[in-house]
This record gives sequence, structure tokens and C-alpha cells, in this order.
Amino acid sequence: MSDNKQLLHLVFGGELSDLQGVTFEDVSKLDVVGIYPDYASAYNAWKDVSQKNVDSARTRYFIVHLHKLLDPENDH
Repeated sequence: MSDNKQLLHLVFGGELSDLQGVTFEDVSKLDVVGIYPDYASAYNAWKDVSQKNVDSARTRYFIVHLHKLLDPENDH
């Protein structure tokens, strides 16, 4: 087994109820783009989906560092 740790990242988003916050209008309609093995892959997915939704000011996408949630003791 490799000593390289997976640095998983989640990309998701949806329509915000308020542009000043991060509360979603309808959580059941969140768009889970995917889980990626590294930040660079997640960033590329985030950038692609964000650009596709550029005309919707209330739609925002985020990158969540899953590896930090899964292993908080070894924050990378």
C-alpha cells in the first residue's frame, strides 16, 4: 500500500437564498458535482461548473476539503 494519503475534495453547489450568506434556497436541489482525489482536480471541476452557471448570480459552488474532515489530526 502506498504511503501517499488521499486528499479528497468535494465540489457541490446550488442556489443561495441570500447573496451575502451561504444558506441554500432548497437543500434537496443541491448539485453534487463530485469527489476528487486532489485540490487541482476539484478546482478544475469547480471552475467548469461555476462558468456554466455564471448567468445565475445566486448559484454558487464550493470546494470542501473532505480530507480535513476525515482526518482532522493530520490537517494538510
